[in-house]
Amino acid sequence: MDCSTARIEREISANGIEFDQGSVYDRMCKLTDLRGVNGRRYRLETVLMIVIMAKLCGEDTPLGIAEWAKHRQEELVKLLCLSRPSMPSHHTYRRILAYKVYAEEVERLVGEYNQRGDHGDIYALDGKAVRGMRKKDEDGNEYLLSVYDVEQAKVMSQVAVGRKENEIIKAPKALKLAEISQKVITADAMHTQRGLATQILGAQSDYVFPVKENQPQLYKNIQSLFAPEYPKPGFGKIQTDFLSAQKVNKGHGRIELRTITTSEMLNTYAAWPGLAQVYRLERQFQWRRNGRTYRTSSEVEFGITSLTRKRVAPEQLLQLRRAHWGIETGLHYRRDVTLKEDATRMTAGNTGKVIASINNLVLALIRQAGFHNAAQARRWFAAHLSKTFALLTTPFSGF
Repeated sequence: MDCSTARIEREISANGIEFDQGSVYDRMCKLTDLRGVNGRRYRLETVLMIVIMAKLCGEDTPLGIAEWAKHRQEELVKLLCLSRPSMPSHHTYRRILAYKVYAEEVERLVGEYNQRGDHGDIYALDGKAVRGMRKKDEDGNEYLLSVYDVEQAKVMSQVAVGRKENEIIKAPKALKLAEISQKVITADAMHTQRGLATQILGAQSDYVFPVKENQPQLYKNIQSLFAPEYPKPGFGKIQTDFLSAQKVNKGHGRIELRTITTSEMLNTYAAWPGLAQVYRLERQFQWRRNGRTYRTSSEVEFGITSLTRKRVAPEQLLQLRRAHWGIETGLHYRRDVTLKEDATRMTAGNTGKVIASINNLVLALIRQAGFHNAAQARRWFAAHLSKTFALLTTPFSGF
């Protein structure tokens, strides 16, 4: 790599690295460095670039990142145009991640980067406990609330909420940062709030919310609407507008039958902002082994949506509700299992929040590079370090 010249359409950093505007490296250069001027052996963007590349290549802990960089010292010195032929120690990574960068700036950087490019139509709102941040003498976990593009598999915004009950307070901010116009917002029952529904409607978007006892009157009304009828002799059943759809999913030794029934009969009566339909969703499960069913269970969910029947039939509403779980499988599971977020101790300073944001960025970059399997992608990047670097400095055009 030529570290002394730059093409016309590109910029060049203080180190002499060529990069595109809007790239990850470009945004890293704009972060506030909280270190004093004296004693800076490595630029902030250099340290963070090593962290991100190491995580893309399969390392998750500060010690693992430091050893990974040390073993690739010669190539990294060349890629990063370093004047000093050495790599930071694991203490440097720990100190910078904990105390020398603003966690909110990193969160905003990742959200702004992910909002570029293609967007899906469904955004899931959900919180995640960051168990690696929990100290021995603390009760409960710290939570981060994310708005997740289910179809494009990237976090559009993330805010720290402290304890889980604070998610309700922070949800409006998370949605505002995500630019939700013309989207369908899904969430769990905690976020079934009139104020949040009004905010979503004001952004020209729609909601699909489950309803539980935290909205007692609405819950009771929907439950009563779908309750079985037992008419007295000589009296017919009350006429309803119910529409239903079913879907069967098989996999991992389990058969799941989902049945949804929708109605418009509460639209005016419930006095809920933008209400267009209510639904009853029943999930029936069969666990099978050697061709035999050994366990069964079922659960019922009630919910609301601002989507009219003209826009979504029961079959589509069933798909939208299921899509919400994409944030669990596509984001939370990958951060915990693939990127080992909960297993990594991050109790010092802002380390947990910064690493969580970097994990969000890593998963988005993996999808940007065309991978759907994060573990497979990390093995590939580990064998192609120059392309890993290119992903962070240029629009990635494929292999």
